[in-house]
Amino acid sequence: MHSPTPRQDLPRAQLVAERAFATLDRFLHIEAASGVVLLIAAAVALIWANSSLSESYHSLWHLPVSFGFGGLIFSQSLHFIVNDGLMTIFFLVVGMEIRREIHEGALSSLRQASLPIMGALGGVAIPALIYAILNIGSPSLQGWAVPTATDIAFALGVLALLGRGIPGNVRVFLLALAIIDDVIAVLIIALFYSGGLNPSGFLVATMGILVVLSFQRMGFGSALAYVPPGAIVWIGLLMTGAHPTLAGVVLGMLTPALSRPTRERPQDMVAEAAQKLREQEDAKNPHHMTWSLKQLRLGQRELLPPMVRVQMALHPWVAFGIMPLFALANAGVSVSGVDLSASDPQWVMAGVALALVLGKPLGIVGVSWLAVRLGWCRLPPGVSWGGILLIGLLAGVGFTMSLFIAMLAFESEALLSAAKLGVLAGSLTAALLGLAWGAVYRRATPIA
Repeated sequence: MHSPTPRQDLPRAQLVAERAFATLDRFLHIEAASGVVLLIAAAVALIWANSSLSESYHSLWHLPVSFGFGGLIFSQSLHFIVNDGLMTIFFLVVGMEIRREIHEGALSSLRQASLPIMGALGGVAIPALIYAILNIGSPSLQGWAVPTATDIAFALGVLALLGRGIPGNVRVFLLALAIIDDVIAVLIIALFYSGGLNPSGFLVATMGILVVLSFQRMGFGSALAYVPPGAIVWIGLLMTGAHPTLAGVVLGMLTPALSRPTRERPQDMVAEAAQKLREQEDAKNPHHMTWSLKQLRLGQRELLPPMVRVQMALHPWVAFGIMPLFALANAGVSVSGVDLSASDPQWVMAGVALALVLGKPLGIVGVSWLAVRLGWCRLPPGVSWGGILLIGLLAGVGFTMSLFIAMLAFESEALLSAAKLGVLAGSLTAALLGLAWGAVYRRATPIA
């Protein structure tokens, strides 16, 4: 029988590696860490794009990336791969966040969701209105949706920096509001920033969705099995003229919130397989262990529903890989190349920044106050109006989603650069104001 090696007898290199990986694992689960990494990536992009190496920055993202099989060749720029390919995985996680909140979270009942819904509607309408007023009668009006979005990861990361003195329901409210905000942003992208739609693409996307649903009915539990039909959905939406990243939202919403039915409980499967493994090890018959190992892996997989399992697996890659890469690819605005002497870029930048910094808190706090005053909703337990103001300020951190919408809204490089500067300036200001008010609010809030 195999006996475990005492920890002190393990090789030193193995002990060091175990400690390093444990530290890395703790770091990846700190919410504030992803926001810090995102901020660093944006800062690197800005410095790089405004340094003597700026040409290499822009050349990098125009490098062609090709995939091929036989005579079929798919070739796009690295910028396209990041924005239209990898960001689909980001939207997949967003879709699963929405699915989870609807299933068992803050959006699972109308009573719980009513105030975040009203706040999110105000947080979209007022910033759009401020931007539209400043840009009315100009071609730059098409960027009205840029300041309507909230970056979930960044906003929650800033909130986490304030520590545990902030009531838990404030975080829940911010998460619910940001998710509703994302739903609205996805609808805006689909309705206002998609080109002339090609119906044949919808047929292809529908075929992919039907295959996904069929696999679910047949009990396919491996996430890899859904990659080919997911790719079909992505290709279909690309063919329609809609933004292909919307495939991620669709697939995320389709991800089951419950484990698939099995003949016995996953806990029993794990216990039975573990017992058989112990017996087979005593009998020194490794060939008979194959079936037990297979049952153990199956039981372990089904302990968590697919929605939770896939989200947990993808979160570190999205938070510390895809989102920083997106920021690196899109936050590199050459300040010298932005002509703010021209009227339109000036108002685009001012409109975006003011809408994020002022419009978000005005819309969220104002509409929430009105809804409570009229008796339509009520404040969650432990959340005061000071907490709602904190949520409104942090919701002004648009960043990832705002940059994404800006690239869909503007074809003019001058207007796009001005919008990006507005997003960066507005998001940073909103984050700093949120931290400042959060420190005051935390001191004034008694610890439960």
